[in-house]
Amino acid sequence: MFFRHSNEMWSEFPELVPGVLLAEGITSAVDVGDRIGKYHAIAADRLMQGPEGEMAEIQAWRRSFSKMGLKPTQYRCASEALLRRFRQEGSLPRLHPLVDLCNAISIAFAIPIAVFDLAKISGDLEVRHAAGNESYLTFSGEMERPEAREVIFADGAGQAHARRWTNRQSGLSAVRNDTHSVLIVAEALHESAGSDVPKLIDAIEAELSAIWSIEARQGLLSPSSPRFDLSSAMNLQLQQKRD
Repeated sequence: MFFRHSNEMWSEFPELVPGVLLAEGITSAVDVGDRIGKYHAIAADRLMQGPEGEMAEIQAWRRSFSKMGLKPTQYRCASEALLRRFRQEGSLPRLHPLVDLCNAISIAFAIPIAVFDLAKISGDLEVRHAAGNESYLTFSGEMERPEAREVIFADGAGQAHARRWTNRQSGLSAVRNDTHSVLIVAEALHESAGSDVPKLIDAIEAELSAIWSIEARQGLLSPSSPRFDLSSAMNLQLQQKRD
């Protein structure tokens, strides 16, 4: 089982830099309040220098959304939406320790981060253009059909785990209190993404080690190395279910 971007995505967005982490042993009974504070401070400092729309990381995503035929100020990448809310309200909602942590790191780096519960993913997970027959579960429980050619995170069962690329994740694979194994994906398109994404992934890995004592597996994807192996985590889950 693998995570990957389609060849077409690499062809259309050759500047893409994806970073991936696979972590097992997540629990919700931890306090990350002190850990996320430093990332919120970084984000606040950056916003003091100018609004999120002026950040190179966000501008690159806006250009890509326009390229996909989407109005950038109507459909925002996840990091822009979080930064906008943080600027307006001075805080972010607390959802789950891991999600709170990744949201904080996301606004510090201005790079969208997705966190998927691996138990809810069937087969390979691929960032690709939709065929138009995939299903997407909203957080309110409604079922949607992504439009043909829309960029989605699609699994082997035809389930879309994110719509409009980095705009909105699915309620199906959202992290919950019983989540144990996760796939964390960060994607960037700006000029310094090649150095920024590895720093972001290292920051998440360090926090996972400090908070959950987890040794996560990480990887950086490219056209020449486009796949990340998910098999070890899924095999462990299956064994745990049998036991």
